[in-house]
Amino acid sequence: MGTSKRIHQMTIPQWEAAFPTDDACKAYLTKNRWPVGVRCPRCGSDHVFELKTMAFKWECMDCGEGVSYRFSVLVGTVFENTNVGLRQWFRVIHTMLTSKKGVSAHQIYRTMGFGSYRTAWYMCHRIRAALVDKEFRKLMGIVEVDETYIGGKDKNKHWDKRSGHGGGEGSGKEIVIGAAQRKGKVVARVIENTRTETFEQFVREAVSTDCSLLSTDEHSAYRRLSKDYPHHAVRHQAKQYVVGAIHTNTIEGFWSIMKRGIMGTFHKVSRKYLPLYVAEFEFRYNNRSNPDIFGSAIARC
Repeated sequence: MGTSKRIHQMTIPQWEAAFPTDDACKAYLTKNRWPVGVRCPRCGSDHVFELKTMAFKWECMDCGEGVSYRFSVLVGTVFENTNVGLRQWFRVIHTMLTSKKGVSAHQIYRTMGFGSYRTAWYMCHRIRAALVDKEFRKLMGIVEVDETYIGGKDKNKHWDKRSGHGGGEGSGKEIVIGAAQRKGKVVARVIENTRTETFEQFVREAVSTDCSLLSTDEHSAYRRLSKDYPHHAVRHQAKQYVVGAIHTNTIEGFWSIMKRGIMGTFHKVSRKYLPLYVAEFEFRYNNRSNPDIFGSAIARC
């Protein structure tokens, strides 16, 4: 039986050698942000000139008649207007990417030695926001769709915070729906409810109608998808989990990683910020075979 080839990510010694100074980080950011040449972050023009007396700063001549616009490599990125050095930003990003189940802001605060926890919390959330996939291609091939619920068990809550429901919608847990392409990428979103219209809207946004198979469980909200998709379902309540190629094991594997991270690393995630945590897990999963996951993350920042 063959084994999959292991993808080696950048180790700490390799990171230290690649980024000894802030200037080394700025050079790397320039290369990954503008791989085909520097462009003005305001108007998008490539009619820019490097300022010889100020490193990593340029001047755009097309931003206004008789007026030029000066900008640095940090303008328009998550690193702009902060008191934290770029090398420290890079260190936090590397730590978040190499931790399969994530790393908490408290851990970042302790290891980086920031002046306050608020600084670490702010940085982590800005990075997560940058990792959100704003442009993605619809999933093709064999695609699995499933929903899950994020939150603590009702029996473990204080008596006055219990919902009286064991699980699912109405239990106080947050609902996340996801689609996973076999041996490919995953798309996951936080949703408000489990209505048929909500499920169908997500599937139409995430999955191409040209997919070869759409595999789900027996949830009633998926039933109308058969009109536009080659849809088949497994019946989990009847303890039916795999019927040939029909199963939801791939997306359930992603849920397992995400839930282990939320419960074991972050412990509690609010409804307001849950989409950012989902985006972080989605980015790491989708770049699991990318040897330059760090460069891909920097390009989004």
